[in-house]
Amino acid sequence: MQLQCGAIRLDLSRPRIMGIVNVTPDSFSGDGLARDLDRAEAQARAMVGDGADLIDIGGESSRPGAAAVTVQEEIDRVLPLLERLRDLPVPISVDTCKPAVMRVALSGGASLINDIRALQEEGAVDTLAGAGAAVCIMHMQGQPRSMQNAPGYSNVVEEIKAFLKQRIAAAHGAGIGGDRICVDPGFGFGKTLQHNLVLLKNLHHFSDLGCALLVGLSRKSMLGQITGRAVEQRVAASVSAALYAVQAGAHIVRVHDVAATRDAIAVWQAINEQGHCYD
Repeated sequence: MQLQCGAIRLDLSRPRIMGIVNVTPDSFSGDGLARDLDRAEAQARAMVGDGADLIDIGGESSRPGAAAVTVQEEIDRVLPLLERLRDLPVPISVDTCKPAVMRVALSGGASLINDIRALQEEGAVDTLAGAGAAVCIMHMQGQPRSMQNAPGYSNVVEEIKAFLKQRIAAAHGAGIGGDRICVDPGFGFGKTLQHNLVLLKNLHHFSDLGCALLVGLSRKSMLGQITGRAVEQRVAASVSAALYAVQAGAHIVRVHDVAATRDAIAVWQAINEQGHCYD
């Protein structure tokens, strides 16, 4: 499988790592770098050096309870960093659900749009249809401010899968090919710990959607609930979750801790590539 990100065709025959760079003041993970352009650029470049295959820039927090920001504020956060990173040899993603921000980001060099609202905002599908960039379509129940207020499902796997199928069909209908689409079940976005665990246990059910599968579990509250660790102490849990996701079929894992994730995947790959197995 491959993902066409603008001029870059990303080979997904091996797991890929997306490094997270937040240019917000209120990231849940405590790594927001709003207004610190030099540090944000240095972080992105260090992540590529550590093995990141993509960089994802976020200018608006989507943590539970997060307040919305204006289009202009989001552009002012994202665009300067995007312009500084245009020379990187990896696809640059912008995490936004606003079509106006998408258009500026695409003009500024982004080759992937990571949309938590799955191209449901007016004009979003058309914006991507007219570009060569890839798109990540994510599932979210509710809105960021209230999504964790008693989320409920009859069958969390089947409902999310049906939603993603519908959004893939909408993208196809606008002329966005399957090689430009990846899907994200949206761990933590309107889901309880039990929902998240069921999703992760059944991640293989999403393999027949015909699109690349992206999973973001890094430092999330579900890991804190399991381990009792504060957000800055969830590296081991995050790496373990990413590795499980890869084993279950994820093509791309979105992470804060690139080097540690790369090493874990490298060990897993080396074991899998070893031809001898004795009973």
